[in-house]
Amino acid sequence: MDRPEVTLERMRTFVRVAERGNLSAVARELRVGQSTVTRHLRELEEALGVSLLSRTTRRVTMTDEGSRYYASCVQILRLVDQASEEARSTRGTPAGTIRISCTAALGVMHVSRLIFAFQDQYPDIAVDLSLTDERIDLVREGVDIALRLGPLTDSSLKLRPLGQSRRLLVAAPRYLKANGTPARPQDLVGHEGIRMSNIAGSDLLVLEGRGERHAVPFGGRLRVDHGLAAREALVAGRGIAPAHVWLVEDLLESGQLTTVLPAYAPTSVPLSMLIVPERAGIARVRLLVDFLVGQIRRLPGIEPTHKATSSS
Repeated sequence: MDRPEVTLERMRTFVRVAERGNLSAVARELRVGQSTVTRHLRELEEALGVSLLSRTTRRVTMTDEGSRYYASCVQILRLVDQASEEARSTRGTPAGTIRISCTAALGVMHVSRLIFAFQDQYPDIAVDLSLTDERIDLVREGVDIALRLGPLTDSSLKLRPLGQSRRLLVAAPRYLKANGTPARPQDLVGHEGIRMSNIAGSDLLVLEGRGERHAVPFGGRLRVDHGLAAREALVAGRGIAPAHVWLVEDLLESGQLTTVLPAYAPTSVPLSMLIVPERAGIARVRLLVDFLVGQIRRLPGIEPTHKATSSS
């Protein structure tokens, strides 16, 4: 029986399994059965005559030979993708799939419609938009671009600062009518605060204004882990919360919410774009990066970085 050949399809399967460490996850990503993934790996190892992966009941890891082969595969596949992009560009119609991850509330309220506009310009480009507030591993999850709020430390990715997301302290008028309107930061003590459970330190609210900085204990009976849930709680009159301008601007304009302590504001939060370096040179990815950079900086409350200090 002839030995199987090394093919790009088998190499791609191996790379994704090496990055994700999970056969079933790669099968779902590639939209094939897990048996197909297993077969690709077996045939590739037979073609090379070495074992690339070590399999346990819980995880798949690379052997020493697999680690060396993985590095070469990434370079080869990147060159193949770039060559394919160059060939497609000669017909003037960018095509292919881009995978983007975005902070959930920002994605629902603003980025999704920007994606619609981008696809109207480039109808042959498919976009997979994943909404999550978790700091996922972009390479492992097969993501090209991520939009994230808060400080970032991953130096292995290309970072494009988009600005600072300004925040306000807001509440529904009916909440303030029933519970009183704070006149100074210290008056917030005892009020119902709507807090984010996925943000460390949300029990202490830092406000700046009038040349002063106040750190006020911030309690309450409701904690949520999604910005849209906080938005709903605010409208329902459940309490006071710091909120990104882009999250509540329409509610402020309609009068459903009002600014509390307008002379003071919670510290702004950096908004950044992360790009997987190996994907940055692909034409369709560059197009989306440039499009989003231009559009996101126009969103309500997004200000140039030098105007504010970073804080989560």
